[in-house]
Amino acid sequence: MKTHNLISKTLFILLLLVSFVGFTQNQFEKEILAFEKQDSLKMPVPQKILLVGSSSLRLWNTWQQDLQGFPVINRGFGGSQMSDANYYFDRIVSKYKPALILLYEGDNDINAGKSPEVVFADFKEFVGKVKTQLPKTKVVYISIRPSLARLAALEKQKLANRLIDDYCKKEKKLKYLNVHDDFFLPSGELMPDIFVADKLHLNAKGYTIWTKKVRGYLEKNWKK
Repeated sequence: MKTHNLISKTLFILLLLVSFVGFTQNQFEKEILAFEKQDSLKMPVPQKILLVGSSSLRLWNTWQQDLQGFPVINRGFGGSQMSDANYYFDRIVSKYKPALILLYEGDNDINAGKSPEVVFADFKEFVGKVKTQLPKTKVVYISIRPSLARLAALEKQKLANRLIDDYCKKEKKLKYLNVHDDFFLPSGELMPDIFVADKLHLNAKGYTIWTKKVRGYLEKNWKK
């Protein structure tokens, strides 16, 4: 009887885990389908710059004017993690055949309890997919940025950034773009006035800092 109960409990836990994984992926299906509908009306031409990642990209409402002059596609989907970018890779990355990918993930991963090492492993999985399916494409990883709402995770964010930075330095087609440090005052204090009310997402001033770094990189390195 005890063995039967143990098996039943184990199966129940496994079913819960499967259901949770399914939920975390399916919660983005509506956004992914919206992208696909948009593509069905007008499919972007290949060899563009692809923004892919979480809400820092999705909520970047001025990205078109901020990156004016560059051929950019934005496929940010809010709340996503690195594992989600991997899961939807064929539907929101490889199909566009981009020349350059600007990737922002990792913030939500750490907040969800994943270790910096897991974030790093998922990043390497993403890079592996690019190498296999898009061997000529360059990947720029936009570092995890800090926020007032997630100050407790700051050291884990820094470690994940450092692991990815060290890895990118060893790979020709990878680049680590440090936006993390730009949000701090000379005193070392995080700027208090660059977030909206939730103290997590950037306001207009925050995106001005973000844009300066991203656009600055493109101006120096985009040769298409």
